[in-house]
Amino acid sequence: MSQPRRILLTTSRNPAPRIRTFCRDLARVMPNIVYVNRGKMSSDDVAEKAVENDADGVMISDRGQGGLGVLRLFTVTESGLTKASPTIHFVAKLRREFSVSNVKSASLISVQEPTRPGELARLAESLSGFLGLLISSREHEPKSALTIMSISRSGLGRIVVSFMAEPKHVEVGPRITVSRLEW
Repeated sequence: MSQPRRILLTTSRNPAPRIRTFCRDLARVMPNIVYVNRGKMSSDDVAEKAVENDADGVMISDRGQGGLGVLRLFTVTESGLTKASPTIHFVAKLRREFSVSNVKSASLISVQEPTRPGELARLAESLSGFLGLLISSREHEPKSALTIMSISRSGLGRIVVSFMAEPKHVEVGPRITVSRLEW
């Protein structure tokens, strides 16, 4: 998909302050994301708010067990919200924990090992379709000043989604370390 999709981003009904900050950070670096404070909105109210904002999808961030966050993806249909894959269980390093400012929205997804089939490629394909961002290998990344969503593996083998300002290749946050994917 070459045109980014409009996405509504919100939290669970009773989010931790860190989850709220994570959502605001994510909205700053992702294109066409509208962040809405959920308050007492039900799922149907969230779907209505998505329609009001011309959103094709909804991302709901919640706190999980053991201090982890959970990011659930939904598509907006006439009957309400329909669950999309994957559900991402994660730990986040917030933007304020990086010493950067004035960050542009991500315009494409870069995958560490795009030709090797596996979880990285599957996650990149899923996020590309959901967000409407192109997938590019590191060799074909544009060298202009933009922000790239990078999907790679850490030294411990965990999947890491980070946002890199190009052409200096500086991480701008937030950094999402995936603990589990539910397909």
